[in-house]
Amino acid sequence: MKRITIAIDGYSSCGKSTMAKDLAKEIGYVYVDSGAMYRAVTLFAMREGLIRDGKIDEEALRKRLGDINISFKFNPTTQRPDTYLNGELVEEEIRSLPISSNVSPVAALPFVRKAMVEQQKKLGREGGIVMDGRDIGTTVFPNAELKIFVTASDEVRAQRRFDELKAKGDSCDFGEILRNVRERDYIDTHREASPLRKAADAVELDNSEMSIAEQKEWLLSQVKMRTGSL
Repeated sequence: MKRITIAIDGYSSCGKSTMAKDLAKEIGYVYVDSGAMYRAVTLFAMREGLIRDGKIDEEALRKRLGDINISFKFNPTTQRPDTYLNGELVEEEIRSLPISSNVSPVAALPFVRKAMVEQQKKLGREGGIVMDGRDIGTTVFPNAELKIFVTASDEVRAQRRFDELKAKGDSCDFGEILRNVRERDYIDTHREASPLRKAADAVELDNSEMSIAEQKEWLLSQVKMRTGSL
């Protein structure tokens, strides 16, 4: 079977990472969570005091990029890769609301995107990879054989995020989460460097009303069409 590159882009809280992880596992591909890389940079910046009251010390962050090492290690328990920042497991911390509230402005910085995109391109040189994010099909892998653009209503996405945080025992407010979702949408689609947009040759998936099983079936059918078999 031909091993292809699969690029999954879309709005925040659409479940891109979950579907990409599951798809990669199902077809035996490598999975890379590009969003986790930007979240790790955001965590580093917050820990180092480079973000205060929502304002980023851009020059200081630019100088410290060389101090940021992001890696992924396979977790045999979850059967998925975990994110490490400078050797520290940060998979849970980077999914918190404070990180979600600050990641889009950090990811919008051209010098941050340039550094992360370079790393992402190196990871996907050999094919057989599933990567999700905001600009995978348009910037990182413009020649990917399969590009998927995921969307859902902002209310549905906010509810999913709310349920996820509640399940973890985090205190959260639906209104705040909905505002965060809408703010991230605006920043992601209006940033100067690699804005979120659907690639001309991407297949759109609106999963607002889809079950996980239906979504999985749809994804596998798309892969089959591109490879001829599974």
